[in-house]
Amino acid sequence: MSIKEDRIVESLLFSAGKPLSVEEIQETTGMSPKHVSDAIDHLMQSYNNERKDETSLEIVKAGSKFIMQVKKTFTEKSMMVAKPEIRTDLLKTLALIAFHQPVKQSNLRHMIGERIYGDVDQLMNMHLVHSEPHGATEVLTTTRLFPEYFGIDSTKPEEIREFLAKKVIGHVVKEKQQELSKEDESVSEANTEEQSPQTQMKSE
Repeated sequence: MSIKEDRIVESLLFSAGKPLSVEEIQETTGMSPKHVSDAIDHLMQSYNNERKDETSLEIVKAGSKFIMQVKKTFTEKSMMVAKPEIRTDLLKTLALIAFHQPVKQSNLRHMIGERIYGDVDQLMNMHLVHSEPHGATEVLTTTRLFPEYFGIDSTKPEEIREFLAKKVIGHVVKEKQQELSKEDESVSEANTEEQSPQTQMKSE
């Protein structure tokens, strides 16, 4: 096993931004499954034990896959620097949780369907939503990072609701404008194509 192979696997885990399986790493690098597994073991030993006080990163197993991520201790600070854009449907789910919190996940499923589970997972990964077991379901609330993330000074529920309503409307309007812009471009291109033969006939 070479240090170079360790570095190759390390670079993949760092740049992927998602969990990778041994098979996925093998396909990308051409390394044998054993060499990939050995490299992961070496990296986990280094990041999680030998250098755990020297780095803000860790390598963890997620099911049958592995991911390099920022330790929870540092997550909130790093999130404020590189805030990912929230797509409109996810923002709507977050708004529902903020409006009705504490709210049962099962109640939200009746409102927006099965996609609630995937949305909640994403919002929890972004540390914007907190989940607590409640019988056969979960009770959802926003986290203390939530107002900081959106730059909301107030913690009053009504002011947060008003802010999110405007935010959702703003996203919807922006998406509609982008759709209309694309439609205008398509119409313009179609008109140009229709006019071209006529222009050619006139020139002849």
